[in-house]
Amino acid sequence: MGFPLPLLEPTRSLTAPKPAWLKVRAPGGPNYIRLKGLMREWNLHSVCEEAHCPNIGECWEDSTATFMILGDTCTRNCGYCAVSHGKPVWEDREEPERVGRAVGELGLEHVVITSVNRDDLADGGRAPSRPPCGRSDVTRRAAVSSC
Repeated sequence: MGFPLPLLEPTRSLTAPKPAWLKVRAPGGPNYIRLKGLMREWNLHSVCEEAHCPNIGECWEDSTATFMILGDTCTRNCGYCAVSHGKPVWEDREEPERVGRAVGELGLEHVVITSVNRDDLADGGRAPSRPPCGRSDVTRRAAVSSC
């Protein structure tokens, strides 16, 4: 036999405004706009965009970005993930070089490089996960992460 749970009265009205820390500002600052433009120009992908992260404006404005290599389509369909899934149509061998250039040119303070799963490739997509360009200045600032 279980014990009934006590009912708690709400501490604030259900119609009261949400606390300030819960609100996310819409992206649009100068760093955000610059980074978004360069991501399009260089055909780069970010897990921030692909996974619809609500904090993208804050991170990009603070010169922090998470690049996603191996395209924008994952070969898996994880229920918790918003990244598009399906059969990727191409493999971009120059993408690691462009990511390296972007990190150097944008002067980002924090960078994470992650990737989609590529079960369609013989090596599972491991080849481009080495540090971009092999450049020490980029490697020093980039943290490589795997899914």
